[in-house]
Amino acid sequence: MISKGILRLALCLVILCGAMGGTAAAQDKIREIRVNGVERVEPATVLTYLDMRLGDPLTQESLNTGLKNLFATGLFADVALRQDRGVLFVDVVENPIINRIAFEGNEEIDDAELGAEISLRPRQVFTRGKVQNDVSRIYDLYRRTGRFAASVDPKAIKLDQNRVDLVFEIAEGEITTIKGIRFVGNESYSDAALAAEISSKRERWYKFWSTDDRYDPDRVAYDEELLRQFYLKEGYADFQVVTSIAELSQDQEDFYLTFTVEEGPRYKIGNISIDSSLRGLDANFLRQHVTVLPGMWYNATEVQYSIDAMEDALGDQQYAFVEIRPDIERHREDATIDLTFMIGESPRVFVERIDIHGNVRTIDKVIRREFLLSEGDPFSKSKLARSEQKLRNLNYFEDVVIRTLPGSAPDKTVIDVQVTEMSTGELSVGAGFSTADGPLADLRIRERNLLGKGQDLLFATTLAGERTQFDVSFTEPYFLDRDLSAGFDVFHIQRDYQDESSYDQKLTGGALRVGFPLSEHWRQTWRYKYSRNEITDVDATASRFIRDQEGERDTSSIAQRTTYDTRDSIMFPTEGAYAWFDTELAGLGGDAQFVSGAVGGSYYIPVYKKSVIFNVLGEVGAIEGYNDENIKINERYYLGGNNLRGFEQSGVGPRDAATDDSLGGNYFYRGSVELTFPVGLPEEMGVAGHAFTDFGSLWEIDETGAGILDENSLRATAGIGLSWRSPMGPVRVDFAQPYLDEDFDKDELFRFSFGTRF
Repeated sequence: MISKGILRLALCLVILCGAMGGTAAAQDKIREIRVNGVERVEPATVLTYLDMRLGDPLTQESLNTGLKNLFATGLFADVALRQDRGVLFVDVVENPIINRIAFEGNEEIDDAELGAEISLRPRQVFTRGKVQNDVSRIYDLYRRTGRFAASVDPKAIKLDQNRVDLVFEIAEGEITTIKGIRFVGNESYSDAALAAEISSKRERWYKFWSTDDRYDPDRVAYDEELLRQFYLKEGYADFQVVTSIAELSQDQEDFYLTFTVEEGPRYKIGNISIDSSLRGLDANFLRQHVTVLPGMWYNATEVQYSIDAMEDALGDQQYAFVEIRPDIERHREDATIDLTFMIGESPRVFVERIDIHGNVRTIDKVIRREFLLSEGDPFSKSKLARSEQKLRNLNYFEDVVIRTLPGSAPDKTVIDVQVTEMSTGELSVGAGFSTADGPLADLRIRERNLLGKGQDLLFATTLAGERTQFDVSFTEPYFLDRDLSAGFDVFHIQRDYQDESSYDQKLTGGALRVGFPLSEHWRQTWRYKYSRNEITDVDATASRFIRDQEGERDTSSIAQRTTYDTRDSIMFPTEGAYAWFDTELAGLGGDAQFVSGAVGGSYYIPVYKKSVIFNVLGEVGAIEGYNDENIKINERYYLGGNNLRGFEQSGVGPRDAATDDSLGGNYFYRGSVELTFPVGLPEEMGVAGHAFTDFGSLWEIDETGAGILDENSLRATAGIGLSWRSPMGPVRVDFAQPYLDEDFDKDELFRFSFGTRF
């Protein structure tokens, strides 16, 4: 038997040898580094990423670090490190290079859009991680278009020289629509009522124009806010959306939305108070701007309207940065809310300066002269808002953004103006058709912001089936650097009135005009015009009242127009009023001697969110000769067509009983009531519906006799219309039916106008 002493000795020797071996291994140093498997990558590049040098100790920690560094480069599909007696072997397998990228199976989204979405490009290193990331990006792109059933399968086709072709095989699938919308927890309002408030809609066959029946997570989040706003408007101050869940059907073709809500109690408004921290301000004058009253159902929207109105009122008192916060105290026992408007402390401020950005062509002076505020003026929020609208009305800019920023002192503010210029020059050839003029073509050369100075220069010609017109016009909006517009017009017009009155007309002349403001909303314009009117080609069977006027007639006249304008937009008004008063006196030379006048107005009322607009219009006018001078046919008023829909051009008024020729009239009145409303298509398409009634009358000419049909009775029509702000130009269709007319009037059921520019 082996003695215990010998066993102990042997055990000690084993432990000692192990310890010595471990110490030796721990102290092995790198004598040599060999890189294997590289093809494109230089060995020196591998050593740089490895970050290990000759003479460095070889430890497990350094090997792990080097391995991570090499994988992190993305250049290698596999890396192995091994060492043998001080020699470090680095074995790598390089990732291939992408030769080209292709998409297959995509029809709804083209290659260019998909290529812009992914991050990989030809001649980049192929890695599976980047490929999977791009697959996810393609999925996101298809989901944004409503195709949640789409599938993407990436394929790498190996080529020589360690290259691959990357192919994304795509099955787009059908559009995934919303099949059902359900609400849980609603007791006060039905599912149908709540569904009408959100932007997501159930799929319907007639919604081919719209995309709101496609599931969109962002839209669902917006729907939660819409529901919250709706309930807060109706008095449910504790309302909340608990969950909104979108479930995809097993065939991945439809989504089902479920909104779980907690309505809570409905509150009425109790006490209303205003707590102001502004020194020296009597807050009682703000009560007139509070639109909510005690006893009303709580309405968060009305509360915000009140805050906006009070902030505007304080803005006119020089408090540019005032903040009003509603403090709500609930009394659940009697379901009431005490409302306190907390007005934070803010100093009165003055305009320190006005900074303008974004104007490349338009000079600063053109922008600054539209401002109702100047440096050093007391700040006024309403004046600032009106200044912004004046800039928009110039129609020089695609967008105008005005901000108020803190100035160099607490009582100073900086007005920051950012504009985005639009093209103001026009070189256009046009073609179109209208029921008034027939087929037409025109050539226009116009610059509305000449040399960036705001001047307007126009050369235009129109050739139509029943009208030929040439115009030259120039306007300087700020003559002599004052708010004084000045300009001139030169024109030549030939009109074919054979269908209406059996004659042709030639009108040639020019005008000088000047306009200036009487106040912020009132403006006065004066014009002197000299023209030569010629009645030609009178049909042999024409009315004797027209044959007697064949020939030339010169008119020298001075006219004025006074206007009142509070519209929120000149181009597309949604609220405000526009009124005019016109007078003209002829007889300062020439043959014509008459005086005329007309007064009218148009009023716009937003009925619902500025998408439903109510408009009422009215106008009356008269013309009289003096010195025993009769009014000629070209000087009279005409009614019908655009100014009285439902009747032909010149379809209303005195008429020769024998020839049926329209003779015009010396007196008229007209009116229109119209409701403009959306038709359910996306707002950006610019399509609107119209329902209207037009009414008016035209009567009396200087000649009398049994052969003249003349009644001053009321004519009235009712109709509907459709308008489209198309990229090719404005399009409008009107259907109108007279319900009050005379037997000799000329009706017109359908009226269509279309124009295009190319």
